[in-house]
Amino acid sequence: MADRETAASFVYLDTVAAVEQFTAGIADVTELALDTEGASFHRFIDRVYLLQLSTRTQHAVIDPLPIGRPAALGKLVEDPAVEVVFHDADYDVRLLRQDYGWKINNIFDTRIAAQLLGYTAFGLAALLERFFGVKLDKKHQRADWSMRPLTHDMLEYAAHDTRYLLELKDRMSAELERMGRMGWAREEFALLENTRWAEEEPGMGFLKLKGARDLNRRELAVLRELVPWRDAVAGQLDRATFRVLGNEQLLDIARTQPQTRDALGRIKGMPRGILEQRGGELLEAVQRALAVPEAELPKFPRAARWDRDPDFDTRVSALKTARDAAAKRLSLDPGVLCSRDRMEAVARRNPATVAEVMEVEELRRWQAEELAVAFVEALEPHRKGGVKTAARVETGEESPYKS
Repeated sequence: MADRETAASFVYLDTVAAVEQFTAGIADVTELALDTEGASFHRFIDRVYLLQLSTRTQHAVIDPLPIGRPAALGKLVEDPAVEVVFHDADYDVRLLRQDYGWKINNIFDTRIAAQLLGYTAFGLAALLERFFGVKLDKKHQRADWSMRPLTHDMLEYAAHDTRYLLELKDRMSAELERMGRMGWAREEFALLENTRWAEEEPGMGFLKLKGARDLNRRELAVLRELVPWRDAVAGQLDRATFRVLGNEQLLDIARTQPQTRDALGRIKGMPRGILEQRGGELLEAVQRALAVPEAELPKFPRAARWDRDPDFDTRVSALKTARDAAAKRLSLDPGVLCSRDRMEAVARRNPATVAEVMEVEELRRWQAEELAVAFVEALEPHRKGGVKTAARVETGEESPYKS
């Protein structure tokens, strides 16, 4: 069903020849809208299961499963002369980098633009309704895009993700220029270009599980056995990990350390299939953890932390007050203007001049330019006779200043 025109005026492309012909026909564009569909809600390892793209006059949905990596399209979207418009590019950029090795060099993100313009509703559905009166049907939000064949409704849903993006970009660009915030946006967009998933240290993923820090070392040893077991099973089944066994169940097993199948079955939310087919494997994992010598029990690695400065919280509070006032003046969400972790970075540096604020690496340049004067003034009453920089120490705990 390659190159099939649909009632919604997009083409569905599922052969190499059809994709190459379509790409050749748009090779001279200087802008295009792009989106991907993955299946992280359903599959163990996510990948690109669908590509949607739009030019000013054409719309296409590409099925990469039967054709592999669409090389000609990659050349087009990697061209710095071609502006590639996304809505919420972060995940798309990571997925395209992972599967195809594409590095997109000229990004416009309508979600970021909406946030910088001060919109309180910046999801794609909200923006399309705001600008075009279009109401998106959300029934396929959790669809399994790895399934084949895809229904006509699913393809129409996917096609809408890029259909209006170029016109949306036009309107937002004009508004960003009018408000003098295009420079802000360009800085944020440029940071997206190198986005990729960080490589995880082998065997340490269990420490990242939410709730792991509440466990003692013996319980952590159980969790260390359970997480790779779950990953292995999920990989065999090509199923999202939570569909094998949820995090809460893993933590409950780690805490209660069941010794029998009956005890394992009393874990709230324990799937019957897992209990019946793999309960023995779980009990063996618990036994391996209980056999670990005390000296070899896992613990969280020592992380860098700033030694407690008695004035630190006061400085952060002063910066927050200044930030909130600026956010109100600019009609921005305070977290968009400057997040707490960036204010903490400023508080540690305790800058006495605008130039010193500009040197805080954690701040975006546009943030520093908007806030430097206010931050210096806010910190002045708390300086106590000169700049005082907190000392860095090694600790096994996270920063106590986070909230």
